[in-house]
Amino acid sequence: MTQTGPLCGFLNVLKPPGMSSAQVVGYARRLLGGVKAGHAGTLDPEAAGVLPLMIGKATRLFDDLQDKDKEYVAEVAFGVATDTQDAQGVPVARGDRWPDEAAIAAVLPRFTGEILQTPPMYSALKQDGQRLYDLARRGCEAVVPARKVTVYALRLTGLTPGHGALLSVCCSRGFYVRTLCRDLGEALGCPAHMRFLLRTRSGPFALDTSLTLEALAEKAAQGTLAGCLLPPEAGIVHMPMAEVPLDLAKAVRNGGHVPWARFAAQGVDAERPFGLRLEGALLGVARRQGEEVKVRTWLAE
Repeated sequence: MTQTGPLCGFLNVLKPPGMSSAQVVGYARRLLGGVKAGHAGTLDPEAAGVLPLMIGKATRLFDDLQDKDKEYVAEVAFGVATDTQDAQGVPVARGDRWPDEAAIAAVLPRFTGEILQTPPMYSALKQDGQRLYDLARRGCEAVVPARKVTVYALRLTGLTPGHGALLSVCCSRGFYVRTLCRDLGEALGCPAHMRFLLRTRSGPFALDTSLTLEALAEKAAQGTLAGCLLPPEAGIVHMPMAEVPLDLAKAVRNGGHVPWARFAAQGVDAERPFGLRLEGALLGVARRQGEEVKVRTWLAE
């Protein structure tokens, strides 16, 4: 991809453990000369894996990216539960009724499909304007309501040393893998926590095409980092696309009257957003509003 104007697109970054998602964004921004950037779905600091970064006007596509499913490889460790539900926390329970492979596999169907999950206190969710992890660190209690999430696939791939097990998870947004590990321990009668987490896919962005921080720095030193940006279309490949008739181009650009009837035959869904192209170039994301088409996200210059 050759950038001839302001930078706009996605960087598919392989986040290392030990860095927050915000720190990765800051690192990439510095390499790109301070351009606006954001991450499309956070990863816990100790987790590793795919972290798509939105660059320039692509940050406007955040809501469209958040709804996409994600895939993980996780290691659950049986015998200890922690206050943070991962290996960084303080032990709060111990047990020695370690489950075998058959027992673990037998309970996984309980956590598959649409389920209710209670998010952990050590999370970035807000309650009354405060982050839950800030409340937890001050020793405050909060009632965190359970919410519906979806687990599309959950598979045991093997056991690991130290009473651990590897899981493959495909899930919706808002799902906490470390909470799954805690809940598995409760279901099996042996306290558990998440020992390791690797995100292998986030929406259309996969691990095998992600770039390490070292690779980003090398590209920046060579002056070729901008060429690593994926186009904005890469983040919305799940959306249908519609071509703007040339006689409506001015109306679309100026926010004028754009009749839905001119798009209805192009295969887009009347109830869902779709991409707008003009002569092959992506202008933004639109949706039907009454008998008109309204642009909700503008990406063009």
